[in-house]
Amino acid sequence: MRAFRCHLPAAVAAAMALAALWHGPIVQPADYHDFADRTLRLGIPHFADVASNLGFALIALWGWRGLAGSALWAERAGYRLFVVALFLTAFGSAWYHWAPTDARLVWDRLPIALACAGLLAGVWGDTRGRDDKWPTLGLAGCGAASVAWWYFSGPAGTGDLRPYLLLQAAPLVLIPLWQWLHDSPRADRSAFGMALLLYVAAKLAELHDHQLGAVLHLLTGHTAKHLLATAAAALIVNRLVQRAADPRAGAEGREAARRGGCPAAANH
Repeated sequence: MRAFRCHLPAAVAAAMALAALWHGPIVQPADYHDFADRTLRLGIPHFADVASNLGFALIALWGWRGLAGSALWAERAGYRLFVVALFLTAFGSAWYHWAPTDARLVWDRLPIALACAGLLAGVWGDTRGRDDKWPTLGLAGCGAASVAWWYFSGPAGTGDLRPYLLLQAAPLVLIPLWQWLHDSPRADRSAFGMALLLYVAAKLAELHDHQLGAVLHLLTGHTAKHLLATAAAALIVNRLVQRAADPRAGAEGREAARRGGCPAAANH
């Protein structure tokens, strides 16, 4: 049973990859760039979709200020990547929504992929009490490759989105699983769990951009996606800042990793 628990995340990740292979290529919808937000304010087209990215930059700056110089900042390359990628997302997404095209979309998707990679690596290191530098580098490379694969695997936005979507889905499944298996502190599990639920809500809002815009008028689905994703990031950054400010939280996390169910965790 213990061995099964240890290998469960790898088995789940493999199953997700196999399901993606079985499904076949996923192509971006032809009308993807047709967003419901048509507002023009202060000379800025698609104003709400552009301006709603400001929250990502503010949350990233908060995280940088609250974490820089702490042991958590020094020990977790994944969380450093997450905060930096969150800041870059604000600019990449605003640049894209100003004048949506596939070429600009690269600079929106790339920092999002890096943020997912950083979050995965950071939690991986947390739950095992291990150095996450190499997993961070590897996952960051996978994130960049997933965006490149979409852009270059087909002409004019018809490339395959599967690797990029798989990287976005992985934190939703693997982070709660790792935290459960390694008995992470309740505060960590609550904050990350709520954040992941908000991110799911954000993706659902994105899929119903025009429908929500027709109902809410002042708020379209894609703008709501940005706001919900910002709230999700805020929950995670808030928890990390709390841990950085309280040495006992770091010690609690390391103890949880040591008593986790896998021998690899017990050795560190």
